[in-house]
Amino acid sequence: MTLVDVPGAAPVADRLLRSTARQSYDPEVDLDWSAPPVPGLWWMQPERMSLYGTPLWRRLSEEQRITLSAHEIASIASVGIWFEVVLMQLLLRDVYTADPRDPRTQFALTEVGDETRHTVMFGRAIAAMGVPAYGPRPRIKRIGRVGQLALHGPSAYASILIGEEPVDRWQRELMRDERVQPLTRMVARIHVVEEARHVTFARDELTQAVRGLTRAQRAWHQALTAQVGYVTMRSLVHPDVYAAVGLDPAEARRQALGNEHYRETIAWMGEKVMPVLDEAGMVGRAQHKTWRASFLMR
Repeated sequence: MTLVDVPGAAPVADRLLRSTARQSYDPEVDLDWSAPPVPGLWWMQPERMSLYGTPLWRRLSEEQRITLSAHEIASIASVGIWFEVVLMQLLLRDVYTADPRDPRTQFALTEVGDETRHTVMFGRAIAAMGVPAYGPRPRIKRIGRVGQLALHGPSAYASILIGEEPVDRWQRELMRDERVQPLTRMVARIHVVEEARHVTFARDELTQAVRGLTRAQRAWHQALTAQVGYVTMRSLVHPDVYAAVGLDPAEARRQALGNEHYRETIAWMGEKVMPVLDEAGMVGRAQHKTWRASFLMR
């Protein structure tokens, strides 16, 4: 991933810098961290939960389902923290050699600042909920370390979009759902507003990065991007969340991954990003099986 001097790219960064100055949040003051949970409200949309509609779901009481929603959204948020940390490392790697006068460099640094606040916000939200920060499984964390070295240029920005756009769509629905706790709705609202700029930046960088790729280079970036899609989507819900309501993690994960309703939820989350990746040439035919296994491709 390299911030290169491309005609027409600076105006996008200039516009995003102005947007940042006009509308940004401070989670320290814009969230009421002392407010207690509202009894009876969910922590995320029940219809978007991994077990919704399964035999195991029907066995759970309403109280257990609400408890599971807290653990499931904590898993998604903590995976989000992991992803944001990887993203920041990718951005800082390129800023290290970039011209600090360039608006694109300045926005990349601004994005790192945004993501730092987001990771703190997610961490505080999980702590306020009183549940574990599950994060991705250890094997996935190890893969993430390798990915930071392998990802660059088109596959880096395509991966950023995979990590940002599906969750963005899910959060846009969540923040309007009055069945959901005020804390998670406001966390989602803050993230959506600031993440919109990051998506615009990543889309623009991806468009520039794919220009002039050879067939072999494109195939390499396609393969990396598909693997990122698979690993990211399969990591959102840690199997251990199910133990919080007395379910066997292995059986619950089996039912979740086989749950057509949950698969459709992931596909719905990816409806905006997949056409963008396809148009940029990042969805190779040879990787369709991997994309379908990620549930992002129907």
